Amino acid sequence: MGSAFKKFCVQFCCCCCCTSDSEDDDEKQPLLPEDPLEYFNREVQKRRDEETNLWSEPGDPSHSERDDDRTLYTLLQARNKTRMGSTGYRRLSVDIEAMRDTRREVRDKWKAVLENLGFMAEADSLLTVSAGASLDRMRNAPTARALLHTLHTETSIFSSREPPPERYLFILDRLLYLDIADDFLAKAKRFYPPKDDSDEEPTGLAINLPLLLARVEASMNGGGGGEDEESEREDGGLSDRG
Repeated sequence: MGSAFKKFCVQFCCCCCCTSDSEDDDEKQPLLPEDPLEYFNREVQKRRDEETNLWSEPGDPSHSERDDDRTLYTLLQARNKTRMGSTGYRRLSVDIEAMRDTRREVRDKWKAVLENLGFMAEADSLLTVSAGASLDRMRNAPTARALLHTLHTETSIFSSREPPPERYLFILDRLLYLDIADDFLAKAKRFYPPKDDSDEEPTGLAINLPLLLARVEASMNGGGGGEDEESEREDGGLSDRG
């Protein structure tokens, strides 16, 4: 199992720290970087990578193939054009965080199952999917897709109201390569049994996506000045939702 994960790291993560020699080199590294700017640049890049990692369709550079991707992307673009601190800006931030929280909840379920299987240190790496992921590089795409369908229909890891995000195909492909996909499925069924639609808790993605998207697009097409003026009026007459 350990050797298989090291091979996975070399192939998928470009990680060169799997050998004992590199571990020895890491022990000799100072606790603080010589250049503080390098540390902060890494932290900024890490945060950007985390945001990129939230897209449902990794191979979609426009972030618009799925309804929730298109809505989230449009919300982000609308917020960039809205005056920071205005009521409109805060409302957009609430909607953005609601959608991101839903995606984090799904990811946390996957992480809990992986950690229960003993992949405490490797869970984050296994769950990281960059926007440049390609279906062409998958080793077991048909099997991964069948497993994703099973997880969607026979567990409550995903919302039954939404199709499962394509990004988890890449993760399942990795689990198949490590020969732990069946174990993951068995644990997922045990930890997250399916729920009736009436019992399923509403999530951020339960927002009326077409209505929200239409509202945001209308506000963007109406011009930036009107948005600011409306936000200023709301600042004086409405309570803060942020």
